[in-house]
Amino acid sequence: MSLVLDNSSTMAWTFPEETTSAIDIVFSRVERTGAWVPSLWQLEVANVLQMAVRSNRYTAAFRDRALAALAVLPIDIEHTRTSHVWNEIVHLAERHDLTVYDATHLELAMRRNLPLATLDTALRAAATREGVSLLGL
Repeated sequence: MSLVLDNSSTMAWTFPEETTSAIDIVFSRVERTGAWVPSLWQLEVANVLQMAVRSNRYTAAFRDRALAALAVLPIDIEHTRTSHVWNEIVHLAERHDLTVYDATHLELAMRRNLPLATLDTALRAAATREGVSLLGL
């Protein structure tokens, strides 16, 4: 696996008006060599797409096509143990003033020694402080 994806990079690839050449490069890499995500990624992605339907930004058919496109990518989902969340991840969130959700992506990148694909400013800053390589801008 080549990198860790977060929701911001995934949504930038999913929504045509948010896609950049850098995001296209990240997802070309995902298609070739795969990616890791924490299990909450699925819920985050589905929620953003459902909220886009609810707000009439996109149709349910668009949501379903986006989910189908993501489902065929070689993305491995890591299921996080409760003890891991309540120890390492929550302390990482505290140290960098991140949400626990964002710290979960950072911790996964750190533990697997993989670059992190995120557009989130606070998460990018925390990754830099932790010595994690970044992709996605």
